[in-house]
Amino acid sequence: MSEAVKYEQEGGVVTLTLNEPDTRNALSPAINDAIVEYFARINTDLTVGCVILTGAGEGFSSGGNVKRMQDRNTAAVQKAPVDIRAYYTTGIQRIPLAFNTLDAPIIAAVNGAAIGAGCDLASMCDIRIAGRSAKFGESFARMGLVSGDGGAWYLPKAVGLSKAYEMTFTGDFVDAEEAARIGLVSKVVDDAVLMDEARAMAQRIAAHPVHSIRMSKRLIRDSHHVSLPIALDMAAASQALVQTTHDHKEAVQAFAEKRKPRFEGR
Repeated sequence: MSEAVKYEQEGGVVTLTLNEPDTRNALSPAINDAIVEYFARINTDLTVGCVILTGAGEGFSSGGNVKRMQDRNTAAVQKAPVDIRAYYTTGIQRIPLAFNTLDAPIIAAVNGAAIGAGCDLASMCDIRIAGRSAKFGESFARMGLVSGDGGAWYLPKAVGLSKAYEMTFTGDFVDAEEAARIGLVSKVVDDAVLMDEARAMAQRIAAHPVHSIRMSKRLIRDSHHVSLPIALDMAAASQALVQTTHDHKEAVQAFAEKRKPRFEGR
């Protein structure tokens, strides 16, 4: 079990907590490895109906570690461009790829700052809930950088192209209320109840049949990249699968008998 990211499961809900508060949960090789490892585990564990991602301490994630940036800019550790490219492709870029193949729904419970790669990390989640103290910043331009972790792909899907350009070009910070206005988060709640609200939503999601929810997520995710006829064909194929599951039959029977269904994940 990783110390960099805490993994806790209660019922059908897994909570992943970025657990390096001394750096405000700046993304690190240990956090990268843990996220990739845990997502692969969740994909094969049908007891997981929903995931919550949050940060330990006072912030969600500060993104890149500025101390490491200072260290790597010293003459002694200067790397060739080809080595820097490999550093990204074998390191942090595994995170957006892991998010793109995560079958279970994931909710970001954004506490405090989500800056740079931390903002991108939040945008990779399916649903985002923010505490009132949350703030977001696509702040790479402030450091003379670009988003190297998939933010240029994920952020426009969350806020639209114009707003993604604005956030990227200005590097301006966005508070929780503005984040809700632009669609970056779906809900703003008091900090004290952030995790309660995230768990309540996750439990509502996890209460549904796991195959239906996971296939629905795939349909929404993948339909954006194909034509309508192909999307409809994928929907028909998914429907053919879920209609043969025990949980679908149980839902229909429970509705007819006016009782609560008992889903078994099969």
